[in-house]
Amino acid sequence: MRMKFKKTSQLLLVSAASLGVAGLLTACSQLTETLTIGFVYVTSAKAAGPDNYGEVDVFEINSQSGRMRQIPSSPFPSGGRNPVGEAVSSDNTNLYVVNRDDNNIVQFIIGSDGKLYPQNTVNTPGVFPLAISVAKTNLYVVDTYQPLATCSPASPCSGSIAVYPILPAAGSTQAGKLQTKTTINSCNGLEYLPLSLPGAPTHVIAPTAIHASADNAYLFVTALDAATNTGWLFAYSVGSATDCGNNTSAVPLTPLPGSPYLAGLHPSAVTSDPAGSYVYVTDFALANVRAYSVSAGGLASGGPFPAGNQPVSIAIDATGKFAMVAESQDSSVSTYAITNGALSRIGSFATGLQPVAVGIDPRLNRYIFTANFLGNNVSGFALDVNSGSLLNTQFSPFTANANPTAVAAIPHNGSL
Repeated sequence: MRMKFKKTSQLLLVSAASLGVAGLLTACSQLTETLTIGFVYVTSAKAAGPDNYGEVDVFEINSQSGRMRQIPSSPFPSGGRNPVGEAVSSDNTNLYVVNRDDNNIVQFIIGSDGKLYPQNTVNTPGVFPLAISVAKTNLYVVDTYQPLATCSPASPCSGSIAVYPILPAAGSTQAGKLQTKTTINSCNGLEYLPLSLPGAPTHVIAPTAIHASADNAYLFVTALDAATNTGWLFAYSVGSATDCGNNTSAVPLTPLPGSPYLAGLHPSAVTSDPAGSYVYVTDFALANVRAYSVSAGGLASGGPFPAGNQPVSIAIDATGKFAMVAESQDSSVSTYAITNGALSRIGSFATGLQPVAVGIDPRLNRYIFTANFLGNNVSGFALDVNSGSLLNTQFSPFTANANPTAVAAIPHNGSL
């Protein structure tokens, strides 16, 4: 004998079941949102699609395990060929990707789910942009060659710097759009600043990296003098922009006293601590890191401090307590304790093959990741905030598209 339910009872049971499922889905959604602490953007240089564009992989980071997993619909086209650098806006709502072979910077709006939505594209004034940096309301880019008709890979000339103010939302202007035609130092100036060595104007100065301090007070560019095989660090104070009318402006870049400064043989990366008190430069050839104290009166050199072979990228955690250096030849990342600007090496930890970029999650300041160019993957680590040592995160390394070149990260929902 089977029991029969009245319709009312059936409806109550169905409603209860529906509520239970809805509650479960809501709980799962809340749990997922809680566990995703941030998104990591990894550019890949390998051409893909009909336009031969590079790609941007988007990973979400799990707060408990540090596991990185690509979000649905990842990867996204980079908007140009051979993406080599990227940076996020100060409010974490925009990603800017520099595509070397198309001489452009592409602005993407970042959705609340980490997805990328391409918006605007600008061309850099020089040739072959190689790196960008964002500080407050300015984006800085360094080009391999300045825009002269005589410059080419066959006949190289010195590189140059350009500045793009990041515009706020106003009328039809979208927040995060880059203001073009910005001149350097005066409204009648050039839209770029050539890199030139005092006393040696004919030397070809090849830039290697660019970094603006978090407070946007200073700009640093590392470069190599091919004629003498000498590394240099160019340092500038950044002034307030002047309104030049017609939606244009001029940004003052004033060399610090004594700039440029000697920086080994082949400087490869540059960054500063959160307070802007110290700037650090890796030396690809000499396998070390140089430290400089920063003041309006100029830079004072310290170190160098030993690193692994061919260091190519450096990052500093949000507390200014630890530094991480990616070492491409050794396929490793080293961590350092920072004390009054000096570096003390803690240890070296294996990554995928040939790491070329290193970053840290901005929400917990705990998870470290490297983009491994020949490994075609991303290595993940958990930072011990007491000792500075690293431990592989769950399921690391994580598969990326071919030839990853750069990393950038934001906290989930955009706020720290």
